[in-house]
Amino acid sequence: MTDTNSQVLRTALHGWHLDHGARMGPFAGYDMPIRYEPGTIAEHHHTRTNASLFDVSHMGVAELHLIGDAAGEFGVVAAAIERFVPCDVDLLLPGRQRYTQLLNANGGIIDDLIISRSKGEPHQLTIVSNAGRKAVVFELLAAELPPTVQLVVRNDLSLVALQGPLAETVLARLCVHPDQLTAMKFMDVESIQMELPNGSSLSVAVSRSGYTGEDGFEVAVANHSVVAFAEALSNQPEVLPAGLGARDTLRLEAGLCLYGNDIDETTSPVEAGLKWSIQKRRRESLGFPGAQRIANELLVGATRLLVGLSPLGKTPVREHTILFADTESSTPIGEVTSGGFSPTLGRPVAVGYIDQSVAAAEDGILYADVRGNRLPVAITPMPFVPHNYQR
Repeated sequence: MTDTNSQVLRTALHGWHLDHGARMGPFAGYDMPIRYEPGTIAEHHHTRTNASLFDVSHMGVAELHLIGDAAGEFGVVAAAIERFVPCDVDLLLPGRQRYTQLLNANGGIIDDLIISRSKGEPHQLTIVSNAGRKAVVFELLAAELPPTVQLVVRNDLSLVALQGPLAETVLARLCVHPDQLTAMKFMDVESIQMELPNGSSLSVAVSRSGYTGEDGFEVAVANHSVVAFAEALSNQPEVLPAGLGARDTLRLEAGLCLYGNDIDETTSPVEAGLKWSIQKRRRESLGFPGAQRIANELLVGATRLLVGLSPLGKTPVREHTILFADTESSTPIGEVTSGGFSPTLGRPVAVGYIDQSVAAAEDGILYADVRGNRLPVAITPMPFVPHNYQR
């Protein structure tokens, strides 16, 4: 819904956040919870040890439906979306999802996406895009998809993420058939029937995924049911609500890219360390935007690469900090794109792009220019904190 006075967008959980003491702030055009009490660091640690509830309804959800004579032919919808992304959609099995990127003609990333194929509707796909890019993504697809494939934007749905090692325990309590949930592995998708303590029942789309590095689930819920669903989860003793502040510190520790910081329309998937998301068939057949650039980078390497960085002191290095090879050089060799304090490690961490020749020197020392001072940072393997996905 929209605040007609300021045109700031609100999710269906906006009032619920206020009722639970959220500190709100702007993000991608939405008024979103930044943190609750007792604060971001506490929410971060709680996610690592228990389970936290995040509202991610600002993200975009759309479906690709086959229409007309093509109905029932999954290859048609797979081929339609493969014109825009470098992942192998045709071999995506029902009940699975993949991470990929929507590319421009130069191989730059218009947005990074999750593409899902449900068991119940195996001839259609669901796409989840970033909040700040969903209008661009959906407009592009609606204009360029073939007439046999229709884009349906699901503004009637909310998205919530339950993240942390106890997420399965918590969510299973609400499932009519909990074994259906516990059998799910990382990147599985299922339609699951839930029964809430208030006596209502609802069918939700669940994926075992998230953007914290922890095990957890993302759940698509009808807007009219999401407040009751969030309340049922938050009433569990293991669960606390968490805001975008903790989501950012968690994803940085996990080495996960943030659109607009670490990836954008100038960045290729190879530069961003995402070549793992381009499956063998697509590397060979190509047929996606910017394929020639990406094929060349896969063969000989990109001129710059995203790397992890560990400041050797206590001072964090933030985005746009320039990197140098030594304390005297006037020629930059890279730039920080995300940086901050790691609550888990108790020290600063960062990521940034550096020249390929420098990136090869793992654990090499670079220097970040922070207010005129050259501070040493070490090239560090990512993730900074190991992932705990349910493989």
